[in-house]
Amino acid sequence: MRSKRHLRWAAIPVGIAAVVALAGCTPTELHGYLPGFVEDGTPATDRTEMVAGLWTTSWIVLLAVGVITWGLMGWAAIAYRRRRGQTGLPVQLRYNMPIEIFFTVVPLILVVGFFAFTARDQNVLETQYEDPDVSIVAIGKQWAWDFQYNGDQEDGSDAVWTMGVQADPEWETGDVDQSALPTLYLPVDKTVRIDLQSRDVIHSFWIIDFLYKKDMYLGHDNSWSFTPTREGTYAGKCAELCGEYHSAMLFNVEVVSEAEYEQYLASLRAAGNTGDITDEYDRLANFPGTGAQGEEEGH
Repeated sequence: MRSKRHLRWAAIPVGIAAVVALAGCTPTELHGYLPGFVEDGTPATDRTEMVAGLWTTSWIVLLAVGVITWGLMGWAAIAYRRRRGQTGLPVQLRYNMPIEIFFTVVPLILVVGFFAFTARDQNVLETQYEDPDVSIVAIGKQWAWDFQYNGDQEDGSDAVWTMGVQADPEWETGDVDQSALPTLYLPVDKTVRIDLQSRDVIHSFWIIDFLYKKDMYLGHDNSWSFTPTREGTYAGKCAELCGEYHSAMLFNVEVVSEAEYEQYLASLRAAGNTGDITDEYDRLANFPGTGAQGEEEGH
C-alpha cells in the first residue's frame, strides 16, 4: 500500500511537468512540425487541423507503445541475462496465458482505434461540396498544370482558364522563377471544390501546406473540397512519379480576398481565356532550358 501511495504522489509532479511542457510548446511543435500553420496557430484550410491532429496523435500513441516495448526488451535483456558461472539453457516456459492475452488484445485495440479515427476523418475529407462557392478544374499533364474556373453555365461558356508550363530551373543554381509557375487562385473563407483530371499518366495534386493530396487518373476524375482559411502563397507539386521531368511539375496557390479573386478572373476574361478549356487545350510541352514550346501530336 505504501508503495502505491508513493507512486500516486510521484505522478503529481510528473503530470504538472507535462502540462507545463505542453503549454510552452509553439503551435508548430503542437502540430508535430507539420506545415500549414503560422505562429498563432491559424491553419491553412478548414481541414488542416483535422489532418494534423490525426497525424500527431497517431505518432504520440505509437511512440508510447515503442517506449514501453523498448523498455520491456531492455529490462528482459538485463534481468534474464546469463550470469557468471551459469551453463546450459534457462528454464523454458511453454506459454504464459495472461501475457499472451495482453499481447493479443492491446494490438487489436490499437488497430481498431487507428482504423476508427482514420475512417472518421477520411469520411469528412472525402465528402464533396455539392454547391460550392468556387468550382475549379485542375488538369495535370506532363509536366505542368492547367486551371479552369467554372461559371454558372453547364456548357462552360462562362468559364475562364490558364494554361501552365513546367518549371525551368536555372542551370547552375537550380533556382526556379516562381512568377513563371502555373498559379491557382482561391478566395479565402469560401467553399472550394476542385475536380482533378489527367491528360496523360497518373499525377498527384499536392498543396503541401494543406496537408492533403489526391491522385489524378486518365479517364477517372477525382474531387477535393475544402475552405481556405488564411491568405497567402502556398507551394504545390506533383506527388506521383510521372516521367522524366516530374520534379519540374510545380505550381503555386494564391489565397486572396474575394475582391482580388474576382479581379483575377476578370483579367483572364479580358485576355480572352474564356470557354471550356477542353476546346482550347494544348499540352504545351516546353523543353527545359530552351523556352521552346510545341504541341503534342494529335492533341
